[in-house]
Amino acid sequence: MRRAERLFQIIQILRRARGPVTADAIAAELETSKRSVYRDIAALMDQRTPIRGEAGVGYVLDVGFDMPPLMLTADEIEAAVLGAQWVAGRADPALARAARDLIAKIRATVPERLQPYVLEPASGTPPVWNVTPDGLDVARVRASIREGRKIVLRYRDEQGRTSERTVWPVIVGYMDTVRLLIAWCELRRDFRSFRTDRVVGADFLDELHPERPAALRARWRRSLEARARPSPRRQ
Repeated sequence: MRRAERLFQIIQILRRARGPVTADAIAAELETSKRSVYRDIAALMDQRTPIRGEAGVGYVLDVGFDMPPLMLTADEIEAAVLGAQWVAGRADPALARAARDLIAKIRATVPERLQPYVLEPASGTPPVWNVTPDGLDVARVRASIREGRKIVLRYRDEQGRTSERTVWPVIVGYMDTVRLLIAWCELRRDFRSFRTDRVVGADFLDELHPERPAALRARWRRSLEARARPSPRRQ
């Protein structure tokens, strides 16, 4: 890997991290020596890249730092196109349209030498069969998630029984042929998964639920971790 590319990759590693990243971790990902990482970090700092930290503690990139748009590597272009292809074939209509627009924007922006990675990618997604239609507007669900607003669902379970639930939407999960709405259910007082094709009606309320969307999502993730933890053995 050329040094210029390595400097770029160090910035990418720091940008995606949520906390300090050690030189050991950077060296392992880039398959280089820790000494090279220290030299590269020093070079980036000399170029006024806003990196903070020190050896043994780790490094962080200050919020707000940016680079020219779409400075993408060939692998990053393929990853973006592959992901967009998957979304275009499996997501709700609004996201599918956005995915197709994204591919067109990447194609229009990347240099000519990288065009084949958009037009003739080496990877792709299989065709989609039997995608079940949603019983509610998933674009509005995503808006309710961002705004922290409640939704009233009229839901039919796999036995055909219908119930009404007031939920605090957390996230929409996209599977190959179905979509799931993960939400806190006021009736069950717990997180529940609802298949969007089994929703027979929905009212999108103006009422806010009492938790910030990020806090609700964090609580859902903790509940997943707790369920995944092995139960202690009886003595």
